Amino acid sequence: MTEQNQPSASPTRRRVLLRSRPDGLLKGSDVELVSEPIPELAEGEAVLRNEVLGIDASVRSWLGQGSGYLPPVEIGGVVACATIGRVVATRCERYGLGDIVTTLGGWETHSIISDDFFSTDVSGPDPDYDFVAFQALYGSTGCTAYIGMVEVAAVAEGDTVVVSAAGGATGSVAAQIAKLKGARVVGIAGGEDKCTWLRDELGLAGAINYRGEDVKARLKELAPGGVDVFFDNVGGDILNDVLARIAPGARVVLCGHIATYTEDEPSPGPANYVQLIQKGATMTGFLAFNEIARFPEIGKQLKSWHEAGDITVRVERFDGLENSVDALNAMFTGANTGKILITLQ
Repeated sequence: MTEQNQPSASPTRRRVLLRSRPDGLLKGSDVELVSEPIPELAEGEAVLRNEVLGIDASVRSWLGQGSGYLPPVEIGGVVACATIGRVVATRCERYGLGDIVTTLGGWETHSIISDDFFSTDVSGPDPDYDFVAFQALYGSTGCTAYIGMVEVAAVAEGDTVVVSAAGGATGSVAAQIAKLKGARVVGIAGGEDKCTWLRDELGLAGAINYRGEDVKARLKELAPGGVDVFFDNVGGDILNDVLARIAPGARVVLCGHIATYTEDEPSPGPANYVQLIQKGATMTGFLAFNEIARFPEIGKQLKSWHEAGDITVRVERFDGLENSVDALNAMFTGANTGKILITLQ
């Protein structure tokens, strides 16, 4: 990643801009780190000094040309992601100096925000606010897990639940929520270390290392009566493997398809979708993005579970915008456990 400086007497910000659309994993040459003046604020705008940037699989999807729930990042635009920080300048009645705001910002030290759909004031001035816990649990990550597991899947006591990418940010929270609701939970993850964490620290009933184990055989062993709920973050072969084991009336919840985010061609549909017919099951996709207005309410529930010790979060931190490419790629190489964050000084 190259770095460019633009001298100016005005306050400056650092930003990572997209220079070319990536083919597979993001390369340093696909982006450029620049320093530029912070724009003069218009009426109704504020400057958010970002503290923590959240890395999700959706960040990679926004760098391609395919369709999605948001337009792709334009060439020359800042790489988009969820951010949280403090207001340091304002011409907006909604935000005062020091207010803590989360927004759809980008890989940048400062974001220009307004009182819009994407920005939420999550707290007044608070010197001890836990930005890391918010990004890892109380914000979009945890709210996605909650909505998908509690409201879409309608998980119930006694259900057998399987979660793919269970060692990741959303998957690990979804698995713990299902466990809190009285379900028997099995996680699928890449690597024995992740599986050990799922079993020993999160207390799941079982964990399957898809890189070293036969997923179909292990599902038969760990879910002999079938799978009542499948929370899928991956798609591809794992979706097919779990569909082969669904129970009558099963609920399959599609949260993501990380297996194909770095590919240009659309992913094929599940080969054994006929199982949905034979088992009287449902398959439902959802976008937590559509429920942003409810995130503060859901976040309070997640925070209470966290403070009570009922939900554990794990984060992988990358310091500084210089490491942003490595942070994003870690999600697709399997190098991370839990939530990937970029922290800014």
